[in-house]
Amino acid sequence: MARLGTLLCALAFGATVAATPPARAAETVKVGVILAYSGQAAASVKQMDEAINLYMKLHGKELGDTKLDLIRRDDTGPNPDMAKRLARELITRDKVNLLAGFYFTPNINAVAPLATEAKVPVIIMNAATSASIRLSPYLVRVSQTLWQQSYPLGQWAGHHGIKRAYIAVTDYGPGHDAEAAFARGFTEAGGTVVGHVEMPLKNADYVPFLQRIKDEKPDALFVFVPGSRDAAALMRAYSDLGLAAAGVRLIGTGDIVPDNELAEMGNVPDGVVTIGLYSAVADRPANKAFVAAWKAEYGPDAVPSPFAVGAWDGMAAIFHVVKAQHGKIDPDRTMQLLKGWRDDDSPRGPIMIDPQTRDIVQNMYIRKLERVNGKLANVEVETIPMVQDPWPKLNPPK
Repeated sequence: MARLGTLLCALAFGATVAATPPARAAETVKVGVILAYSGQAAASVKQMDEAINLYMKLHGKELGDTKLDLIRRDDTGPNPDMAKRLARELITRDKVNLLAGFYFTPNINAVAPLATEAKVPVIIMNAATSASIRLSPYLVRVSQTLWQQSYPLGQWAGHHGIKRAYIAVTDYGPGHDAEAAFARGFTEAGGTVVGHVEMPLKNADYVPFLQRIKDEKPDALFVFVPGSRDAAALMRAYSDLGLAAAGVRLIGTGDIVPDNELAEMGNVPDGVVTIGLYSAVADRPANKAFVAAWKAEYGPDAVPSPFAVGAWDGMAAIFHVVKAQHGKIDPDRTMQLLKGWRDDDSPRGPIMIDPQTRDIVQNMYIRKLERVNGKLANVEVETIPMVQDPWPKLNPPK
């Protein structure tokens, strides 16, 4: 009987072990991040990469057993051939589940057909040409568009005493969008565009262009350049040529006064008006927490920019689809999860992805360059709530 009891106990133990399901293997989600880590946009991309790292540090535990493997690649700037080659390698060799990043429009435009062919969802963290989103059903944008900024700024300018405006933009997709959008909004509000110029994307010397504009004596100059060192060079030229003293107000998209570079821009006059998705000094609780975490990680003088927020929210979108699918990424299910996705706790305020266009819907802020505690800052003075990109309605597919 003792031996029978022992046998029965052993059989019972074996049944218990057999009934216990094996531990679920941890999933690994591979994300290819393509950004201009070197070249003219390196300072802005550094902010994007820092935001990606900080989001991973603060939220990584939310993924449980799922591992997020970020594979970074440098496209070096506006280089569509390079971006396409890197994306193809990430898709075919590294077997990434998602692609993300894309600072420059020509680069995402080159990659879009690959995303369609391979069914790889792409999270656009910066590139802002409206038409890009139509190039593949696997693209989602969490940043902004130039129509989303420039059209309402044109209307604002026309209703705030500006009658004659000159337009100067960088000569590529976003610049063309900014020019068309501002001109349309401004003329609809009763303003007159007295001239326009497209400036080179690479190695631009802004002084000759701004001197010509100064001689024209408009009420205001509307400008778009792609941030980073281009913005610093533009602002120095505006100051050195004395356009403010000549009565030419400077207005533009937020790219011309990135928060993180204001301290290095020299004698930029107060009062520059821009429109943008974010200001580091905004009084929203989510933004205060974000800025505090940023300073704790990168130093008390570190300031996040809109480029950082685009990457931060891009990571929130990635985490959303990874958690919802428990690490088993299906491309079509991923796109369904992103359509209509909403985040009310972004540092920039509430955001959502329009389920019809796959583009960002968000507040746009009219900001005025002022000194806060002795330092230049973009102070939000007016909120235009939950702006959809106006371009699709004004330019329907043919």
